[in-house]
Amino acid sequence: MIAEKDGFLRIDVRVIPHSSRCFLEWDGETLRIKLTSPPVEGKANSQLIEFISKFFSIPKRNISIECGSFSRNKRIKIEGMDKEAFLKAIENKSIKC
Repeated sequence: MIAEKDGFLRIDVRVIPHSSRCFLEWDGETLRIKLTSPPVEGKANSQLIEFISKFFSIPKRNISIECGSFSRNKRIKIEGMDKEAFLKAIENKSIKC
């Protein structure tokens, strides 16, 4: 799900921690992100924010986890990005961490 409201973009994310490499995949509904960090002591959440920051070239302070901090299914909130820019970015880029 992607939703725009009040200058924020909200995106559903499925996180797969402790992977062999970082990777992003979009299926039209959910953003799947593989991370190398384990899901302990907030390490995967920190890497998720860092990964999204690098991928979209936006400051980390503009990204927050709105719900699902302790779950693989999360909703992230990005300030200063619209739906069109999001879709264009995931269409044209790939990144490794």
